[in-house]
Amino acid sequence: MKGVCVSILWVAGVCLYGQTSASTPLASLLDEARRNNPEIRASMHGAQAATHGAKQASALPETQLMVQNLSVGSPKPLAGYTNSDFAYIGLGVAQEFPGPGKRGLRSQVASAQADVMMAQSESVSRIVLEQVKTAYFKLAYLQATLETLQRDDKLLGEIEQITESRYRVGRGNQQEVLKAQLQHTKILQDISMHHREQAESQILLKRMLGRTQDSQDVIPEPLQQRPLPPSLGDLQRQATQGNAEVKTRELALRKTQLQTQLAHKEFSPDFGLQYMYQNTDRKFRDYYMLTFSVTLPNRGRRNAELAEASGMQKAAASELEAEIQRRSAEINEQYVIASTAAEQLRIYREGLIPQADATFRAGLAAYQSNRLEFEPVLSSFRDLLDFQEQYERQLSEYETALARIESLTGVTLP
Repeated sequence: MKGVCVSILWVAGVCLYGQTSASTPLASLLDEARRNNPEIRASMHGAQAATHGAKQASALPETQLMVQNLSVGSPKPLAGYTNSDFAYIGLGVAQEFPGPGKRGLRSQVASAQADVMMAQSESVSRIVLEQVKTAYFKLAYLQATLETLQRDDKLLGEIEQITESRYRVGRGNQQEVLKAQLQHTKILQDISMHHREQAESQILLKRMLGRTQDSQDVIPEPLQQRPLPPSLGDLQRQATQGNAEVKTRELALRKTQLQTQLAHKEFSPDFGLQYMYQNTDRKFRDYYMLTFSVTLPNRGRRNAELAEASGMQKAAASELEAEIQRRSAEINEQYVIASTAAEQLRIYREGLIPQADATFRAGLAAYQSNRLEFEPVLSSFRDLLDFQEQYERQLSEYETALARIESLTGVTLP
């Protein structure tokens, strides 16, 4: 009866593992990362700074203020100013004017660059949030498997007591006791490795959250399997329309198109206007000078700029096409991973784990009644432990694949 009671307690533990009142929901960690992650904040500040570029690009060149002195009869300043109608002191202003349409296109190019920076900021945010989810799911997996190991280690301790009792009454042998002790040591080793992996995941997660490393550890909620998205075609369309990297490539292409248009505009001349007032003392009449200038473009230089802009536009178009294909393929890959993991979870949940549990319970009862050797009992115990760990690992991989799909599509799955 003792073995049956132990097994019942073990089954109850399987159903209740990982429940804790101090757990932190994933949604609150994602909000914290959005607020405090330094990479997200840096990309947002850069994108906001880029929004001021359009006004700078559309502004006129700096106005020039000038002071002139024309001396007569001597190189000394003001020489001849009082006795020559040629000597003067002049005050003037000069302004350059880009050719028609250039300022507008320069502003559009700068705005397009700001849009690219904003899309890149969104991409950084999604990458960081995906890393937070991945670390969170790994912590949840480690927590669940650690509790399974600790529970099974306690169960193994009770089995070890059974083997020792049988050995003392002459119904077992010392080898059975040693094997039980060896299995106990292996579990302790696994628990030690889990502590190490948990510490590493906590370090990564705290860095993603912008926390100090001496802050309180994050305790994840037990993982719950979410439903698999029903349509792969919808995910692929969303990856094309909502993917931050694809959007960045689209905006980069738009920017190069505007740069090509601007390169064509640069073949037109620029203009300049200068006005000068020249004072020649009160004895003579003053001079007033208005100058209009035309700056002719260097066609060799402008041809090279146009060729560069055209080449960059073609490269951006190819990069956009490659990005769409890459994200479409990645959506397929992650969907295959998630769907395979979902099927594996069903097999573990409905087949392998219940069957392994029944085999172990039956074997333990037979061992206690001296109808079975210890090795099959220990083997069935290992199988049950292994299946439970694999189930938790598959669940973590399943949720990680869904998190990657969310990052690729920009859609939060239910």
